[in-house]
Amino acid sequence: METNLTSNKSLLDWLDEKVELLKPSKIVWIDGSQEQIEALRAEACSTGELIKLNEELLPDCYLHRTAVNDVARVEDRTLICSRSEKDAGPTNHWMDPEKAYKMLYDIAAGSYEGRTMYIIPYSMGPVGSPFSKIGIEITDSIYVVLNMCIMTRVGKKVLDVLGDSNDWVRGMHCKCDIDAENRWICQFPEDNTIISVNSGYGGNVLLGKKCFALRIASYLGKNEGWQAEHMLILGLEKPNGETKYICAAFPSACGKTNLAMLIPPEGYKKKGYKVWCVGDDIAWIRKGPDGRLYAINPENGFFGVAPGTNEKSNPNALESTKKGTIFTNVAHNLDNNTVWWEGLDKNPPTNAVDWKGNPWNGAESEEKGAHPNSRFTAPAVNCPCISSEFENPQGVPISAIVFGGRRAKLTPLVYQSKDWNHGVFVGSIMGSETTAAATGAVGVVRRDPMAMLPFCGYNMGDYWKHWIEIGETLDPDKAPKIFNVNWFRKDDEGNFLWPGFGDNLRVLDWIIDRCEGDVDAQETAIGYLPYAKDINLEGLDMTEADLDKILDVDKDAWEEELKGVDELYAKFGDTLPKELADELAKVKADLEK
Repeated sequence: METNLTSNKSLLDWLDEKVELLKPSKIVWIDGSQEQIEALRAEACSTGELIKLNEELLPDCYLHRTAVNDVARVEDRTLICSRSEKDAGPTNHWMDPEKAYKMLYDIAAGSYEGRTMYIIPYSMGPVGSPFSKIGIEITDSIYVVLNMCIMTRVGKKVLDVLGDSNDWVRGMHCKCDIDAENRWICQFPEDNTIISVNSGYGGNVLLGKKCFALRIASYLGKNEGWQAEHMLILGLEKPNGETKYICAAFPSACGKTNLAMLIPPEGYKKKGYKVWCVGDDIAWIRKGPDGRLYAINPENGFFGVAPGTNEKSNPNALESTKKGTIFTNVAHNLDNNTVWWEGLDKNPPTNAVDWKGNPWNGAESEEKGAHPNSRFTAPAVNCPCISSEFENPQGVPISAIVFGGRRAKLTPLVYQSKDWNHGVFVGSIMGSETTAAATGAVGVVRRDPMAMLPFCGYNMGDYWKHWIEIGETLDPDKAPKIFNVNWFRKDDEGNFLWPGFGDNLRVLDWIIDRCEGDVDAQETAIGYLPYAKDINLEGLDMTEADLDKILDVDKDAWEEELKGVDELYAKFGDTLPKELADELAKVKADLEK
């Protein structure tokens, strides 16, 4: 075994056990040095695991292809292994921990024979920040090592901060045979442990990502009095130079990354408005010494969906991928050794290799060049609008929390909750209508409370209770105000009624005005709605009367909606917080009036 980078007994004992189980031929500690990263890249290129791209056009960028059976997160094989099934709750897949460990160790035993065990010490959040948490991931994949070096802070400095502490998350990843029938991603919240076998795809194997940053961290947050949320964090800088920060949660396919990196419309830009990205996916939130809530982005990079990312939809995300990026399952343009995906531009390469590794002519082929869930792993520091507070160990103060989803008819463009508990209710009933891609059935509402349904590491009823308890500790004057947005309202012909993209800043501007007490709103049964005159439409081909159409509350439609909420809440039995049942009753009564 090469020299240990630490004398931490709990860590070394754990590693001894894993070496005994997995039987690696070689052991390498990841120290975070540029020399080591370069050597690993070169090794991965020599075995074909990575392909080096055009150094002039895409410096330090690489392409990787996963197995065809291994291209996305697998929710039905993602387990929460708490000792009691009730603690996992009705929305998670559960397995008894003893049974799960046995199953996983049987699958993993000896699987590192002839392979290298890489030991990755990593920090979620700036190294040494009071918000941050440390993880160790062992893996037999160079691809995982190089992605973790982009997505997290890695190396010796992390072990120095850990010292002798036992407060670290144990992560074991084994590629095994990439066998879909024996693929499992298991979280053991009470043991601070994650085990992933038989996958090589990012979301299942970069254990700092959803596994740690949400499933394990949400459980840690419940016990330690903070929150791990599936939220972007952005700063809205006004012309007077003041920046206010917003956390926002959306289910997938609702433009979360686009909002996090929003470019203000021309008129706003001229006045001096700017948007700064602190994070595009995950927020860890805790109370600061001044009684306000502060958030950090625990990640160090973006793991973004490539298809649809282009100069118009998200120029900042595209720019972030121009150096030091790993592309997964996109098309390889052989003419200039660069990458391409659907929606990048109108000129698909004709001499290319598709995501499965087959020759591909984009002008003629019926098949897609890139997988619909193909990805880029890009360093956050590349983003042109990355916030100067990105590395701030104290986080940024949160003025507003925003929930949203994709609803063609029901939900207004924006409304504000009446108070904290009502805001928790608004987040808990969140849902999105399926688009054709998802299930075949279009327009079915999939509930995704707080966008945490696949990511909550414990019973969601207890998770809602935790939200309510956090609210009880906050001074109402300092607590973030909670809002709901819907960029996706449509008319009867199916046309979007709101332009979306950069113009969403107009709504964020109103949200901050509400937080500052600068504008009035009208009270309705579902919450406070803007007066159309208070949303700036300058430069839009839209009147206040047009806007009124997407600021209405349809009593019958909402009564129908609340039947769906009854169904959701019924699943939770006695773990549903009484406060949420009360909020539901209140909205029903207010609609009757």
